[in-house]
Amino acid sequence: MGHKHTKEEMLAGAMATALTDGLSRLTFGRVAKHLGVTDRMVVYYFPTKDDLITEVILSMGLELQQKVGQAFATPAADYVELVRAAWPVLANPDADPIFGLFFEANGLAVAGQDPYASLVPQLVEAWIAWTAEFVRGTPTQRRTEAQAAIVLVDGLLLLRALAGPKAADQAAKRLGI
Repeated sequence: MGHKHTKEEMLAGAMATALTDGLSRLTFGRVAKHLGVTDRMVVYYFPTKDDLITEVILSMGLELQQKVGQAFATPAADYVELVRAAWPVLANPDADPIFGLFFEANGLAVAGQDPYASLVPQLVEAWIAWTAEFVRGTPTQRRTEAQAAIVLVDGLLLLRALAGPKAADQAAKRLGI
């Protein structure tokens, strides 16, 4: 009997496939081909395509949280401090492919495609709650500052993806980031 892949290996293969082909082209067949296994092996771990996509998006979010969390050594006073701390990590070229998937998922959610339409708003809400943990103030203030930080970061990252790193860095500098 050949090598039996673990769910973690399958998920890593699915992430790699998504990074190469995009979320909209993520299929059991593409993941299987990437890993050198049958479609049935992928389906064993991810019974539906929605399960596969959900796991990839959640894994992407956790990976980003691990990277960004390292930048938040102390609680910030406001969204500007949060973004200043996070921008060097987020503006790293190694993170660009993950943000490409993030923006693709957002576009598919806005277009009303499932599972993105239900999953992405939950992911955004989780990011707001997570980011608020790194801000000082009342719960309401922390949430508001987290929302502002996410809006600013997403705008800078979208500019980075569409106009290039130099444009995003110039905008960040102008904003005092």
